[in-house]
This record gives sequence, C-alpha cells and structure tokens, in this order.
Amino acid sequence: MSFRKFPLSRRVARAALALAAVLGLTAAPAQAQQAGKEFRIGWQKGSSIAVVKALGYLEERLTREGVAVRWIEFTAGPQMLEGLNVGSIDFASVGETPPVFAQAAGANLVYVGNEPPAPRAEKLLVQKDSPIQSVKELKGKRIALNKGSNVHYLLVKLLEREGLKYADVEVAFLPPADARAAFERKAVDAWVIWDPFGAAAEAQIGARILADGTGVVNNYIFYLATRPYAEKHPEVIAAAIEEVNRSGAWTVGNYAEAARILAPQIGLTPEVTQVSVERYAYGVQPLSADVIRQQQQIADVFFELKLIPKKLDVASVVWQPKK
Repeated sequence: MSFRKFPLSRRVARAALALAAVLGLTAAPAQAQQAGKEFRIGWQKGSSIAVVKALGYLEERLTREGVAVRWIEFTAGPQMLEGLNVGSIDFASVGETPPVFAQAAGANLVYVGNEPPAPRAEKLLVQKDSPIQSVKELKGKRIALNKGSNVHYLLVKLLEREGLKYADVEVAFLPPADARAAFERKAVDAWVIWDPFGAAAEAQIGARILADGTGVVNNYIFYLATRPYAEKHPEVIAAAIEEVNRSGAWTVGNYAEAARILAPQIGLTPEVTQVSVERYAYGVQPLSADVIRQQQQIADVFFELKLIPKKLDVASVVWQPKK
C-alpha cells in the first residue's frame, strides 16, 4: 500500500514548531548522522503510533540521516515502559498512568511531549444484559483492568465522583486479552478499557458503556524517551516527534484509510476501527504547566492509595535539554 505525501495541517504544524522551540533544538541531518546506529521504538497494535510505523516516514527520514529504526511490540503501556526501564527501547507512546508507575519504579525516563485530551477513548464497560445501570452500583463488584494503565486512574475518578472509594470494589488485574475473556464469561462484573479494545467489545459482543472519561479524566497520550538517549541524541527525538505529527496530520485527513491500516492488526472491521481512530486526538505538543500539574495529581492519587511506593516530582522528569 502506498501513501501520498502531504503538508502538515496548520494545527499539527504549529504543535511541531512549538515543541521544537520549547526544546530548543532542530532535527538537523548533520547532527543525526552522528546520533548512533539505532533508534528503538515501542509500539502497540491499533495505536496511533502504529500508523506512524505503517506510513514509514520516520524510517525514511532517519535512514537518510544514518539512524536505523527498530520497532518492538508490546501488549500495553505498562509493559512498554518496563521495556523502557530496562533499556530495551529508547522511545515510547503511552497513556497517563504508565509513566507514573515507571517513574516510581526508578525508570530513567523523560516526558518529551503529549497529544491533546481523548477522554472518549477509554471507558467502563458492562455486559449487554448486566443489571448494573450506574457506577454507584459497582460497589462490591469485581472489575477487570490492566494494572498501571490509563484506565486505572479512570476507575479511581469514576468511583470518587459517585462517592465510592477504590477499596469499595474488587479489582482484578488482567491484560486486555485476558480481561476480555473474563468479561465474556462473566467472571468479572465490569471492565475498564481503552480503544480499540473497548470499541471491539462494543461491536462484537454488545458490551455497554456505563461511563467513559468525558468530564472525569483527560486521557492524554504521552511521548517518552530514556533520559540518556534524549540527552545524547536530542535531534533524533526531535525528528521522531516531527514525523509523529506528520503522520497525525495524515490520519486526521484520512480516518478511513488509517482504519484500514489498523484493522488487520486488531482483528476488527475497518468500520469499527474507524470509531476508535476518531476518538483519539492528534498533534504532539510540549507539556504545559497545566498538563504537568494534572500528571502530578495522578501521581499523588496513586501514592495516597499506596499503589506506588513513594511521592513523585513529575516536573523533574519533563525534558529540558541543554541549549
């Protein structure tokens, strides 16, 4: 499959320029040729970065600049950041919560950018014939989720909104495939999950959305790198962000085509996949003070719940390269 070249949309182009300005760097080819021979990127099937992989613009650019790109697949964000922590990847794209757990585990990471909020892309599902009609009715129920993922925080905030505590429900920590199986056989009463897995359950088994993230969480997608790689090769990070934005601009103008790329990866029809694609937001931006504050709030909540062992300072791991 071939893809036409395109100019950046104005919004995404502004985001790319703003990020480059804030970071105080440009992705100059002469620099990148000295950057190293490999750039290892973590990815998940069905994600926006999977479109970056499929379009191939990043490989084309970095290969010209003397850097080989290697893509390493993970099942979810927490597992990806474990890879970042042990040094098996240099760059990753995940939701809000995995970086908190990774930082708490001592990962030497830095946030290098974030996409706009996408609260509709995560939700709490119940079976189509479930008698449960509100989040409040989940008290004492068993709920599946992927530990340390963005939906972990969504559950906390949904319960809080209804006057419930995290301890009022029984949480079963299961990766998406196992959670889906448990959900289908009714071994759990509800499942907190992100798209495309959520969209698949809606379409394939009639799962019902009890609540999504709208008005509750932001659900930012963050881009992270290991600190040593970012400090040694800032021009490669800049090039990666620019090409992520280029692919994002293409996706916004070609939702159906992007869905056709992702659908075979996740075993869904292009029509169902397009629902998921359109629930996300595109255009990587530098972390604002407000985004850092909100990410700090997530870290504080998980510390209070004793889900992480220590208090964190999120601002200390936002990339501030030397100028």
